[in-house]
Amino acid sequence: MKKTVVITTIFEPSEAVKIISSLPDTNLIVVGDKKTPKDWNCGDAKFISVDQQLELGFQLGSLLPYNHYCRKMIGYLAAAKESADIIIDTDDDNLPKSNWGFPQFAGNYQSIVPDQSFVNIYQWYTQHKIWPRGLPLDLISTSFNLKSLSKERPCNVGIWQGLADDDPDVDAIYRLTSDEACTFESAEPVVLSKGTVCPFNSQNTAIRKELFALLYLPASVTFRFTDILRGLVAQPIMWNAGYDLGFTEATVVQERNPHDLMKDFVSEVPLYLRGHDVIDIVSKALVPEESVEDNLRRAYSALHAEDIVSHDELATLDAWLGDLSSIST
Repeated sequence: MKKTVVITTIFEPSEAVKIISSLPDTNLIVVGDKKTPKDWNCGDAKFISVDQQLELGFQLGSLLPYNHYCRKMIGYLAAAKESADIIIDTDDDNLPKSNWGFPQFAGNYQSIVPDQSFVNIYQWYTQHKIWPRGLPLDLISTSFNLKSLSKERPCNVGIWQGLADDDPDVDAIYRLTSDEACTFESAEPVVLSKGTVCPFNSQNTAIRKELFALLYLPASVTFRFTDILRGLVAQPIMWNAGYDLGFTEATVVQERNPHDLMKDFVSEVPLYLRGHDVIDIVSKALVPEESVEDNLRRAYSALHAEDIVSHDELATLDAWLGDLSSIST
């Protein structure tokens, strides 16, 4: 199966990018933005500059805002056009470990039982008080006793999320109040059953071709909300289509690029205030017999009705779905 790694960057090639570009049997697409060095180059990586993005012929290219993480979607479309079977989503500050990779999408895995609502999957891999970005704040001190809620079953995983050691994906509140480094314990993969939810991000994530539509990064929300909103929208749609969300142990080390924590906090405020509502809003909007793509459109229409995304989001989403459809046909 053809696997393509997609990264976006505004920096010179990082150590992580250099490592990934040198890996055998790895296709790497790097998406630039206006702040990216004009002469960006790294080994066999395919770099798509801002000018080249507009030349690819995708409707999406002219609709996406600049200096926004959502421009990464041009890389997803390029990977799909190059017949990727799996797209691996990561960032330029995530250094692959020797065990970097993902389990098979179909197999017998430990699974958290259904209908638990939000859980903190980090507790499967550590006793450290830490939580993933996007976990509702009223749950950050909850002990979920995940081992007692798990049993092995056959799973059809649609998306795998790998963890990151050292500076994992947490919210600004964690970093402002603690910011302790975390090295996760080695443990077996764990899969979430229908109705059991955990936020997932775009930092060490593998998605199968059947669900490429769910890579859509909403463009009308903030930088710190876009990939978390994407993941919350994806989960009910995956359940409807018969797929599970799985998590694996840390397979990258994050050496985080510089951030202004207070700016991160402001960017995350919509996540704190509305993230908890997304699962319910999306679940009520879905129609069981409809496709992933049609239900994604229904989901964002419902989110627009609840003022979580803007009206312009629907036009951007339609362009994304149109571009994907043109590739597949």
